[in-house]
Amino acid sequence: MGVVNVTPDSFSDGGHHDTIDTAIAHGLALLDDGADLLDVGGESTRPGATPVAEATEIARAIPVIEGIVAERPGTLISIDTNKASVADAAAAAGATILNDVTASLEHVAAHNGMGWIAMHANGPSQTMTDDTCPDDVVGKIADFLADAAGRGRAAGVRKIWIDPGIGFGKTFDQNLELVANLDVFIAIAPTVVAVSRKGSLGRLHSRSDGLDEPVPIDDRLEASLAIATWGGFLGADLVRVHDVRATVHAVGVIAQ
Repeated sequence: MGVVNVTPDSFSDGGHHDTIDTAIAHGLALLDDGADLLDVGGESTRPGATPVAEATEIARAIPVIEGIVAERPGTLISIDTNKASVADAAAAAGATILNDVTASLEHVAAHNGMGWIAMHANGPSQTMTDDTCPDDVVGKIADFLADAAGRGRAAGVRKIWIDPGIGFGKTFDQNLELVANLDVFIAIAPTVVAVSRKGSLGRLHSRSDGLDEPVPIDDRLEASLAIATWGGFLGADLVRVHDVRATVHAVGVIAQ
């Protein structure tokens, strides 16, 4: 799953592809690099991000979806949003999956005939780091996502994925615990691993390099590839990444 952020403030590539033309070009390049689907988002969901209006999010994301579909008919596209109106507009534009950081829009996905990714976050972006997740983070989040998957099936969603939300309001140690126990989530439902370039990987790199501060975002490739490969080895269904070509090659090694 290649990331297409049409935002000025996403943690990794905010502002890099925040015009319609540059975002379409980036999405097409990711497909050429081997992405199986694209995840398009018009609002940053990183911790501390400021929400944007529905109209702004629609104006950012929908023309990009339309442009990619026009250039490459049949491309699988997910819309990364927590707003029903944005999901509706994205479905009309050609998106077939709803990537839902609130794990609450199962009825919207069902109404539009979309697949649904239910993710765990420790609250909204602006407050998710105010309180850390409780102890037994793996068990608690597994129960939360099992319930979400059940709600999705009851609502009539035909294809459901779960995402433990690594980096979304968890501590460094909790993030590592989630990564180490991805098989718990894979046993519940098809699972998305979305760790590419995140802060925990910056801290892992700094440890291996003997540094005091996390390494910069653009220096986290090796850890991103390692976690994507680990997820693929355990049986994750999707890995959401920024560096598609390198990830395709790395994950492909374990498929031989």
